[in-house]
Amino acid sequence: MSNNNNKSGKRGRPTVNGSARQARLAARAARVAAGGEVKRGRPANISSARQAKLAERAAKLAAGESIKRGRPAKVEVAA
Repeated sequence: MSNNNNKSGKRGRPTVNGSARQARLAARAARVAAGGEVKRGRPANISSARQAKLAERAAKLAAGESIKRGRPAKVEVAA
């Protein structure tokens, strides 16, 4: 007994060619084909503390410094 189902054709929900989403996708593909830029997501705030920290880290990496990952080791204090 074989479980082979030789069904052909597209699976999933069919696309509607005249829909607004398909128009957006086509416009986006045309922009890419014309050499344009397609931005994705929320733009970063360049003046934020996180972006400053990331820029500092990138500068250290470019300078060849080693960057330690994770939490710093606990320093034992002799009492």
